Amino acid sequence: MSTNERVPLYQQIQDYIRDIITVEEMKAGDRIPTEKELLERFQVSKITVAKALTGLADEQVITRVPGKGSFVTDKGAKKSAPSSAVAVQSRDVGERQTRTGLIGLVMPSIDDYFAIRLIKGIQHTLESEGYRSMIMLSSGKIEKEKAAIKELKALEAEGLLIFPVDEENYNEEILSMKFEGFPFVLMDRHLPGVETHFIASDGRQGVRLAIDHLWELGHREIAICSDSPLLTVTVQERIEGYISALKDKGALINPAHMITGFTLAESLKESEAHPLFRYIRNQMATAYISLNGRLSVHIYQMARQAGLDVPGDVSIVSFDDPTSIVEEGSIFTHINQFEREMGVKAAGKLLEVIRGERNVKHFDKTLIEPRLVIRQTSGPNRQR
Repeated sequence: MSTNERVPLYQQIQDYIRDIITVEEMKAGDRIPTEKELLERFQVSKITVAKALTGLADEQVITRVPGKGSFVTDKGAKKSAPSSAVAVQSRDVGERQTRTGLIGLVMPSIDDYFAIRLIKGIQHTLESEGYRSMIMLSSGKIEKEKAAIKELKALEAEGLLIFPVDEENYNEEILSMKFEGFPFVLMDRHLPGVETHFIASDGRQGVRLAIDHLWELGHREIAICSDSPLLTVTVQERIEGYISALKDKGALINPAHMITGFTLAESLKESEAHPLFRYIRNQMATAYISLNGRLSVHIYQMARQAGLDVPGDVSIVSFDDPTSIVEEGSIFTHINQFEREMGVKAAGKLLEVIRGERNVKHFDKTLIEPRLVIRQTSGPNRQR
C-alpha cells in the first residue's frame, strides 16, 4: 500500500490545496479550486470534498462563501515581500487612518425613521470623536452599493459603515474589503457564512415578543408579512422566530399566514385588487406582524378601507415604527430596535478597528435586545 493510499481522501485534498497556495504564491482573497473541480480531480463524493474544505476553513486557511466559492485567508496566504498587493493595501489603509478623518456611510435610503435614528446615532459618535461622515445611497441595488464603496475608498475614507443590500448574491466589494483588512462594520444584517463585524437588533427575539403579546390578547390566527421580493436573510430570521414562538405555544403553523414576496400597489385604489387586501378584508387573520414600518401603514390603511377597526377587528404589530421619530408620538404597537443605539455601537466599533484596538482576526457579532412598545394598534381578539 502506497503512502498516499494510507492518507484519508479528505486529507489528500487538503494537502493538495495547501500545496497550490504555496507553489502558486496565492494571496489573501485568491480563489482556490471549486468543489466541482475537486470532485473531478479526486473522483470522490461531495461529502469528502465538503469535509476537506470545512477542515481548512476551521484552520483559517480558507474562507468559504456560499454561492461564491472558497478563498485564501491571510493565514493561508503565501507570505511575500511588503511590496505585495495585500501588504500595500494594508499599509495604505494605515496611512489613511491618520490623514482624512472621513468615514463613509452606505445606506439603502434615508426615507424612513429607522434610517434617520440610525444615522443620528452614527453622527453623534463620529462627531464626538472628531470624525466627519459622507453618506451614499444604494437605493437597495447591489451595483449601486458596489459603486458607493469604490467611490468612498477612492476618497480615502478611513473606514465604512454599511447597511448592506439584502440579496441572494453577495457584494464582492464587501468580500474584498474583508480580505484586504479594510475597516468596515455591517449594520442591521449580516452575510451568512462570512465573518465580519456586524451589529443588529435580534430579529428572532423581536418576533417572539410580538407573538407573546398578541397571544396574551387572545389572537391565534397571527400572520407575518413582508413585501421583500426575496426571502432575504433578515426576513428568513424573523420567520424562523415566528415559527419557533408559535411551536413553543403548541400552535399549528399555517403556511398561509406567512405572507411574503409580494409588491405593494402604488395607491389605495389599486390596492383593492391586491391579494393582501382580500386577505385582510376576509379577516383570514386577526393580527398581523409587519416586518417594516412602511408595510405596517399599508396594512393599517387597507384594514380601514375594508371597513375594519384597528385594533377592534385587526391588530398590527410593526417592526421599524413608521409614525414618529419621537417614540411618544407613535400610534403603532411596535418592536423598538434601538436604532440610535445601533448607530452609536456601530460607529464606536468601527473606530476601534481603525485605531487598532481590535484584533483584525476577531470579528464581533453584536445583537441588541429589542423591546415591545404597546400603543394603539393592538387589542383583544373580538372573534374569540
